[in-house]
Amino acid sequence: MKKRLVTCLLAICMVLSLLPVSAGAAAKDTVTFSDVGDRNTAVAVESLRLLGVLDGYGDGTFRPGTILTRAQFCKMAVYAMNGSEELGRYRTVTVFPDVKPSHWAAAYINMAAKGKGIISGYVDGQFHPDRTVTVGHAVTILLRMLGYKDENIGGVWPDSYMAEAAVIGLTDGVGTDANAGLTRGQAARLFLNLLRADMREGGSYVTAGMKCTVVENAMLVSSRATGADGRENALQLANGTVYPMASGKTSNGMLDGSKGTLVLNDQGQAMTFVPDSVGSQKTITLASAKATEITDTFGVTYPVSGDVSAYYQGSQQSWSGVYAWLNPGTSLTLYLNTAGKVEYVFVGGGTSSSAAIIVYEKGSTKGFDSLAGTTTYKIFKNGMEVTAGDMRPYDVATYSSSTNSIRVCDTRITAYYRSCYPNAQEPTTITIFEDTELKVLPTARETLSDFKPGDQITVLLTEDNQVAGAVKAGSGNVQGNAVGIAKTVSSGSAEVNLLCGLTVKGTSSLTGTDAERLSGQMVRVSSGAKGVLNLTQLTGGVSGGLDVAARKLGSKDLADNVMIFENAPEGMRSVSLSDLNIGTIPASDIGYARTNWRGDVDLIILGSAVGSTYIYGIAKYERGDLISGADGSYYAPGKLTILQGNGKSFGPIETGYVVTTGECIGITVTGTGSNQHIASLVRLTALKDVPNSAWSGSGAVTVGGRTYTVPSDVLCYNVRTQDWMTLSQAHAYAASSDLYVHNGAVRIIQVR
Repeated sequence: MKKRLVTCLLAICMVLSLLPVSAGAAAKDTVTFSDVGDRNTAVAVESLRLLGVLDGYGDGTFRPGTILTRAQFCKMAVYAMNGSEELGRYRTVTVFPDVKPSHWAAAYINMAAKGKGIISGYVDGQFHPDRTVTVGHAVTILLRMLGYKDENIGGVWPDSYMAEAAVIGLTDGVGTDANAGLTRGQAARLFLNLLRADMREGGSYVTAGMKCTVVENAMLVSSRATGADGRENALQLANGTVYPMASGKTSNGMLDGSKGTLVLNDQGQAMTFVPDSVGSQKTITLASAKATEITDTFGVTYPVSGDVSAYYQGSQQSWSGVYAWLNPGTSLTLYLNTAGKVEYVFVGGGTSSSAAIIVYEKGSTKGFDSLAGTTTYKIFKNGMEVTAGDMRPYDVATYSSSTNSIRVCDTRITAYYRSCYPNAQEPTTITIFEDTELKVLPTARETLSDFKPGDQITVLLTEDNQVAGAVKAGSGNVQGNAVGIAKTVSSGSAEVNLLCGLTVKGTSSLTGTDAERLSGQMVRVSSGAKGVLNLTQLTGGVSGGLDVAARKLGSKDLADNVMIFENAPEGMRSVSLSDLNIGTIPASDIGYARTNWRGDVDLIILGSAVGSTYIYGIAKYERGDLISGADGSYYAPGKLTILQGNGKSFGPIETGYVVTTGECIGITVTGTGSNQHIASLVRLTALKDVPNSAWSGSGAVTVGGRTYTVPSDVLCYNVRTQDWMTLSQAHAYAASSDLYVHNGAVRIIQVR
């Protein structure tokens, strides 16, 4: 039985072994073919190469465009059917006059034709072994291997066979031209589709045809895990299980971060990994994460369920337990079904490289080709596709084989170097700030060896927050750029969620007032002493208003991966451009804006919240007590409550603002709990006696030549009866109304 299984698996490997493996190629444990630029083809080649037989040429190429002959494909088909043990009986048989026993492929051709009946000759009685094998011929052979016969398909050859193959997905990525010659690249795609296919009588080809064991719906997180033999060539799934490679080959990482089927032999060893072909894989930059949806920086929303699996920080968890920890700017690899719903989330861009390259010259990509092992990759910087011209000194580059891309990151953290392990000369981990532990890549140990715990350093991070290098803090033009949301701040301690995904803690020397002001705000973070966090609120930057439709802030363009935050009652939160349903946000409502290396705006802090993050309503104000003192008399802070109807209100909250009860206002709030205070207050602009005829449905109204949007939850109040009502009730009650507007939208409607 064992022999049959091994032979079976070798057979399916041999379908792509068109030429003998060169000595140079066979000597390599890890192979990346420089001439395979198409990701789907590269995945197919790697999935089959891991079986231990498929390889390329000695010059490092696969030559995917080389056309196959009928004899070569016939040999492949025989091995795929596990017929190699029967070849002996066909070596001296002559089935076709042009295939003598001396022909190198005689046994394969004779067996396929006479023994298995999956191939036939031409009407002239000959086989023509050196003629090109067409896509139609290849598809017909594989369909017969799946149990299909002429009577099951009918119609006219090859059209009927091509149509059936398309229905079951056998020709996905191969093309529909039945008369075209089949290339090596197409053969790789065709045979990977075979591994994904079902037999006509039921059961998958891998289990029913190959008789192998499988682990379905698996997420491959690493193809370079350490096996029991100490070699880093085992396959690790997201659930933590590690399977040694039966062939001993080491993957090039192309399959890492893929969801699919793990194929095992009878000893529980991994034979290969077959990625799923259903749906699609997409890497995005996160704008916001919720329990039911994911929004990228382009405003595209992807529906997701809380029970969907997500791979995060080394383990597989549920999305409901992960999303709250993700910060905007994080790279996510989403696996989508055909309906566009997320079926799996891989947190990170799929970085699988154990090495990193630091850029030292503007526009330089020196070393990128060797890092990737190919020249056909794409470059992403901070989650955005870029070109070589976007590289800047001290950028960090790693290679993601799962997306065939160079991932560039410019995150730098200036911090106190607290400790290291196992030693300062060759650290594998370092700790900065109070207890933030970072993994050190092997390529970073040389620069880190120049420092010892107690120094202040600037660490250069990869996209997944591994240390790629370090420089002395304040040296040259290398400045720390770590920013994040101050989760908790007091006069003695602070905790900040950095936008890069790290959480840092430390002691704080802030006064009570400053600590309250910074709590929940976006801050710049550094550290100059043991355990101390230095926090500075982000203010200023680029000036001008935000034109949402034009994607501009002042004269600056918005970056494709722009991150936008605003103050909400519950604290700082992220939004996407699609959340901002107004035309222009004035400069007075923008607290901070930052530009990236191109001069495009990549971070915006709305100092006064926009749209739904304002708390709108009718004011109820209680003046504070009059206090007399040696320097005169003054009023204590008053108490403000925002009435929003039907028993809903916000407050009371102490404030130094003085308003009149009954005014229509909007406020923004910073801080949380007892630390909340009003950051800004606006009195809404009144548009008096607007006739119902000015309305365009329930969503817009035009006054004085300007059209204002109307939120579905707009507040409506009857001044005469002092009742809250719906918009429809307000229109039915009076022929005109008073509108109170802010930022291009109607916030409150009053009728009398």
